[in-house]
Amino acid sequence: MKVKKLAALLLAGTMTLSLAACGNPEVANDTPASDAPAAEAPAQEAAESQEVQKAEAPAEKQDVSLRMWGAEEDQAMLQDMINSFEENYKDYANFDIQLGVESESTAKDTVLTDIEAAADVYALASDQLIDLVKAGALQPIDDMDGALQAYAGKSVADIKSANAEGSVAASTYDGKLYAFPMSADNGYFLFYDANVLSEEDVASWDSLLAKAGEAGKKVGMTFASGWYNASFFYGAGFTTDLNEDGSTSIDFNGSADCSGVEVVQAMLDIASNGAFAAVPDGDISNQIASGGLCAAVSGTWDATAAQDAFGDGYAATKLPTFNAGGKEIQQGSVAGYKLVAVNAYSQNAGWAALLADWITNEENQAIRFEKREIGPSNNNVAASDAVAANVAIAALAEQSAYGVVQNVGGNFWDPAATFGEMIAQGQIARDDEAAIQTALDTMVEGITAPIQ
Repeated sequence: MKVKKLAALLLAGTMTLSLAACGNPEVANDTPASDAPAAEAPAQEAAESQEVQKAEAPAEKQDVSLRMWGAEEDQAMLQDMINSFEENYKDYANFDIQLGVESESTAKDTVLTDIEAAADVYALASDQLIDLVKAGALQPIDDMDGALQAYAGKSVADIKSANAEGSVAASTYDGKLYAFPMSADNGYFLFYDANVLSEEDVASWDSLLAKAGEAGKKVGMTFASGWYNASFFYGAGFTTDLNEDGSTSIDFNGSADCSGVEVVQAMLDIASNGAFAAVPDGDISNQIASGGLCAAVSGTWDATAAQDAFGDGYAATKLPTFNAGGKEIQQGSVAGYKLVAVNAYSQNAGWAALLADWITNEENQAIRFEKREIGPSNNNVAASDAVAANVAIAALAEQSAYGVVQNVGGNFWDPAATFGEMIAQGQIARDDEAAIQTALDTMVEGITAPIQ
């Protein structure tokens, strides 16, 4: 793939910034020496004066082709953002931006199948960042600082200061920013119908399921996913971590409040209850809309579905407690972020970075919240009255006290999902402690296996 430079048609005045689009990630950081002073000086001036002089429009506009991926439910909103991006930069280029569907949850797997064939710009869950960086799939945003200053009027430092510290940390690896923070709500909590359930009912899984059963309703949760089922183990004090070689380590001892067997027994108690519905990953909104659920474990992305289904009973709160080994334990959760990245192989990396910046800026994070109730990472939007009054965001904030950042490697997901499906389907007897321990050992062996 050939290396293309956008500088010739994008630069104006005294600025000689290169928007080099690199066909090989090994040369992605190879900025021409003549560009370095121009990139550094404005950054220093911006820090001092808070003002960046934007480049003037060129005499001849450039033809720019880009592909962007986003979640299926966001397509109409993203197209509006693309339209506004094209309007904002219409004096600089003639755009051909194609929008495709790719969930944040599956972005990494799709991209790593063929990095060069992936979109120029795409959204991802923050726990995918490290694997993508190590695979050479992401363009460092720090290397796009000159383009951002010249055409967006902001620096990488501005982007970092505009967003929540945790979202910036999740976008950073080995001291470099590799993605633009987009949201700070990639976590889950409990939606419920207050016309059916009281605050006391939703405090524990025992009372929650009992009341749901009395009402002829069910409580939905996804068990066949290591993102969701890990919440029981995290709540009990178990930990996971990412090793240098990309493998996962698990600590089932440490400060754990009970044994792994006792946690699994608690999960089996929940799964075997007639008022519990084991929902496939990604299907919570459909199940809520069906009318059969009075509560569900999910995140802000399903807020609209819950509000429509529960009407004036729409409510949300932290996750319930569960009983394991005779102890009432607060269910944990995963705290994560959604990010937007630029493909290291993009042939229009400078414009891709500007597009990624545009769809994650303050204005568009406010639009995401307004249209989809997606919790912003942008500090100004997060501090708004509208966000503070939001039922789902308030519940997420309450649950965040019990959330952990899930650092795991690629071998974590399949064994954890298989294990959760076994629990959901009741394939292990609650009283067969030996079988439970064997299932746990098998899961841990798969999760902690070396990366091949």
